Amino acid sequence: MVPRFLDGVERWPRGDAVIDALSRGVRALPLRGGRDLLHGRWLGHPVHPLLVQVPVGSWLSAAVLDLRPGRAREAGSLIAVGLAAAAPAALAGAVDWADLHRRQQRVGLVHALANTAAVGLYAASLACRVKGRTKAGRGLGFLGLTAVATGGVLGGHLAYRQAAGANHAEEVPQVVPAGWHRIGSVAEFPAGRTARRTVDDVPVLVVREADGDFYALAERCSHLAGPLSEGTLEDGCVRCPWHGSVFRLADGWNVQGPATSPQPVFDTRVVDGHLEVRLREQGPAEDDTAR
Repeated sequence: MVPRFLDGVERWPRGDAVIDALSRGVRALPLRGGRDLLHGRWLGHPVHPLLVQVPVGSWLSAAVLDLRPGRAREAGSLIAVGLAAAAPAALAGAVDWADLHRRQQRVGLVHALANTAAVGLYAASLACRVKGRTKAGRGLGFLGLTAVATGGVLGGHLAYRQAAGANHAEEVPQVVPAGWHRIGSVAEFPAGRTARRTVDDVPVLVVREADGDFYALAERCSHLAGPLSEGTLEDGCVRCPWHGSVFRLADGWNVQGPATSPQPVFDTRVVDGHLEVRLREQGPAEDDTAR
């Protein structure tokens, strides 16, 4: 029953105009370097799931205290902590959400609405407690926890069913066979252009520099599997055409988000006029014929 409801949310288009407006607003925020900080590029995965532990944990603990007599004051303090921590968690989530696919954004919008309702209910609960209306404060707190649980279900669907925030290049090292693979003649790769080839059905981005050096990365962006071969080259990097993630060609490092994971990188060599690639396991290849 729940999966069917969540699948229905994915397909519901009536909120798309709101999604477009909100996405533009979030992307227009003057965050500069703070945007990558909120994406979690420094952490290697999205930071939003980490930040939400504070408000959710605080509110759950407050509910436990509300079940015990004489602990209303402590419960109120925990609710206040949760409200203070909700703002940075929401901002990080919004920055991630603005760079998702449309179906993911639909679920994310309902997720945000549930959590917004939770914040409103907890704010009202805290206000009641301050005024000495403890019973009403407890009731509003339990309603807030229900809203938080609903938001958690939607967030879980986003993360595990829709793979929002997951590394979409993670499987490459698991499926590419070991060793060198011939992918085409040198003449097939014009300098300064992106090219797409495959190694056992795994797409590979190939770039030939003007000096003849070759670089190869997994072609599907780690953020949301965007086609890097359709991206743009700039200063030794490739920019994903979907959401603007930038990866260094030399080592696949994600120098700009929203991607939080680097791209798997391939060593390259030229043998008898043909380009061969080999998945790089750790660091540069020891073989001096590889570049």
